[in-house]
Amino acid sequence: MQNHCAVPNCTSGKSDPQPLFRFPHDPERSKKWVEKCQKQDIIDKSPGQLYRYYRLCGKHFETSMVERNAQSTVLKDDAIPTIFDVPSQPQNGPVKRGKEMTKDDEKDSKGRKKTKKSEADTAETDVQTLPEEDEHKEYLKSLFEVLVLLGEQSIPPTGPGDDKQDGLGSSNFQALLEYRMNCGDEVLKKRHDVNQECCSPALLNQLIEVCEKCIRSKLVEEVRQNGHFSLLTDDLVKISGDWFLPVFLRYVDQSNCQRERFVGFLSFEGDGDALAETLLSEMTEKWGLDMEQCRGQAHSCSGTHFGKIKTFAAKLTERFPTVVLTQRSTRTLNLSLANGMALSGVQLVLSTFKKIEAFFSQSPLLVLELEHAITIFYPDKEEKAKELKEICGTSWTRRHDAFEVAVEILEALLLCVDSVHDNEDMRWNDQVTHNALEISKALADFEFVMALVVLKNTLTLTHAFGKNLQGPTADVHFATTSLKAVLHTLKEVSDNIDVYHEFWNDEAVNLAAAMEIPVKVPRSFLRKHQLESGTILPESHYREHLSVPVVEHVIKEMTEIFCEDHLKVLRCLSLVPTLIEQNKSTKPEEESVQVFKSDIPNAGTLSAELHCWWVKWSKKGKGETFPSSLYETLQLADVKFFPNMLAVLRLVGIVPTLALEDGCDVAYKRFQMYMENTPDKFKSKSLALLNMNYDVVFDLDSMVEVYMKTYPDREDVS
Repeated sequence: MQNHCAVPNCTSGKSDPQPLFRFPHDPERSKKWVEKCQKQDIIDKSPGQLYRYYRLCGKHFETSMVERNAQSTVLKDDAIPTIFDVPSQPQNGPVKRGKEMTKDDEKDSKGRKKTKKSEADTAETDVQTLPEEDEHKEYLKSLFEVLVLLGEQSIPPTGPGDDKQDGLGSSNFQALLEYRMNCGDEVLKKRHDVNQECCSPALLNQLIEVCEKCIRSKLVEEVRQNGHFSLLTDDLVKISGDWFLPVFLRYVDQSNCQRERFVGFLSFEGDGDALAETLLSEMTEKWGLDMEQCRGQAHSCSGTHFGKIKTFAAKLTERFPTVVLTQRSTRTLNLSLANGMALSGVQLVLSTFKKIEAFFSQSPLLVLELEHAITIFYPDKEEKAKELKEICGTSWTRRHDAFEVAVEILEALLLCVDSVHDNEDMRWNDQVTHNALEISKALADFEFVMALVVLKNTLTLTHAFGKNLQGPTADVHFATTSLKAVLHTLKEVSDNIDVYHEFWNDEAVNLAAAMEIPVKVPRSFLRKHQLESGTILPESHYREHLSVPVVEHVIKEMTEIFCEDHLKVLRCLSLVPTLIEQNKSTKPEEESVQVFKSDIPNAGTLSAELHCWWVKWSKKGKGETFPSSLYETLQLADVKFFPNMLAVLRLVGIVPTLALEDGCDVAYKRFQMYMENTPDKFKSKSLALLNMNYDVVFDLDSMVEVYMKTYPDREDVS
């Protein structure tokens, strides 16, 4: 399929965009179209081939032949192209001479003829070169078109087999190219022998690399045009044996809607400052991000890589002081705090949570088995049992209160997986019973029980605060006022850790006794320090290596993430009209808005404009409804008359702490789908970018141009 007009030398394109129309199915009308457009290489094409692969643009049709409406532009059923730029023809017929030529005149005439002939030969050579160049571009365009199709549908170009000798057939990419050839793609036919591979692995890798480069440049340009942005990263992923850091950008677009885009993977090889410098260099120099426009950063990372990510975050803030470290909305605060703890017990709990979620997602029958176990342990508490059953039917391991729920159902959970592993009624296959055994071993480890109890009791203190952060705008604003109380409570626990740890230890020991789990120090710790069992008491061990570091980590992270600049940004949510109306006696804090003084259009008029904004929304008429969220406020028609307020609200909109409206968070969902549904063998960091940004409008011609500039030597192409 061509994405340009089939008329020779037609100038429609980027500078003169025109709608493209298929050739008609009807043989008679198709023949008339062919005659009109005077293109020699389509004369012998069948109407079916013309319909599939060729287009004419709108500039070749009379206006009366085209019907336009808000949704589409279509041709009338009897439309025939009639408008063409026909070059002037040389005058026909003999030209009479005025007189007979002398010998000298004849010699001069012959000389002139030779010169003209030489010029004609040169022109003919140029004419032959041009079609070859165009043909090469069409060939590349065909390759890119197939590659884009595969990438958008998350179909790996390789596979099911890359070698016909294996008996698995050709690769997906080659199979689609052969299909195009069979459907009449003359450029591909001319380039390759039917019995040979259509595209070498080296060329395919080059195409994928260029495709990634073009899409990312389009995304970066889109972000640049919309001003400021925030940088977000997710848990490291392993692709083709190497670790990569997924990177997202959050910004507010021209229509004042919050957006997130996945912009690619960064290689995560190395340590410390060197790795941080490499990551920054990759983003600025290779990707073209203007980090001077970055205003926020948020990272989701597990304990094993947490230190490296913290170094990167610190380096980013050091280099660009306006980049504020924040919480990321895609993960609950409590799980984020736990993931940052590089403690063996905590990581055991988190890894077991992942196994539990994967285990019960295999079959609803497994969930029913767990519900039955809950009924056994809550015989006299029907309401509580019902509540826990409803929770277990969801992704409870990702909830704000995940650790509290886990403690409440722990006995039932162990009974459930043990029952599945025993498999007395032979209902479960070997893989399910094996997975049940793995979970059972983890649950029956006292280190797991103790870590779970410590996490539950510590993170209960941050539960309400974290839930408010991901709630409605009013709740987020309230959370900024409650942080001081949360930190004060955590500090009290830290100061009296001996007392609190004694209570936590008793709770864990009682729970372990009910589950017949022996209380002991982790065997890995004894081996590491070459100690014998009994030389160290479990209570003192878990105090020093679990309770104390957990509480200290939570206090440290809460203080760093919710720094004063971050809180000032969140306090700017007081500009939302509903909050102004609810707190009409209190004006929005100008001090908080001042955090953006270098980014607003006119800092000199900020105070006056802030007052006018407060006056406008402090009184609500009867039956009048005010915007209650940041999104609704940004969509107000009147907001454009308050340029400073608009700038501040847009900057608040890019803060990663705030949850996105439904429909604006598709980037992260696509990322999760790709990572979960694509087999490891077929994951590609380049094609993932295309798959997660399939809605980005890009031009195949520009991809071809980039390829030809990047690889000017085309010897390996054919």
